[in-house]
Amino acid sequence: MKSGNLLLGLVSGAAAGAILGLLYAPKKGKDTRKAITDKGDEYIKGANRSIHDFTDSVNHKVEALKARTKAGVTSSKSKEKMNQAKAEMHEVAS
Repeated sequence: MKSGNLLLGLVSGAAAGAILGLLYAPKKGKDTRKAITDKGDEYIKGANRSIHDFTDSVNHKVEALKARTKAGVTSSKSKEKMNQAKAEMHEVAS
């Protein structure tokens, strides 16, 4: 329960600080709202770019793995390790 109170206090303090900062800002409200909107859009574009880059990277790695598997590059050593891991997992489950 104490961590919940701490979290509530932190969130409340951050919200109060943000509100006070906006109220006492030297810019007009219209300018402040535009700046907030522009900054929010900038963050969203950056997040979308990061997500897109991440998914491209994952897709590239998956396609490379598929190609290697189709080409039969998997060595007998890796098959042996996979079978060994399966056997160990079966033993743990029993």
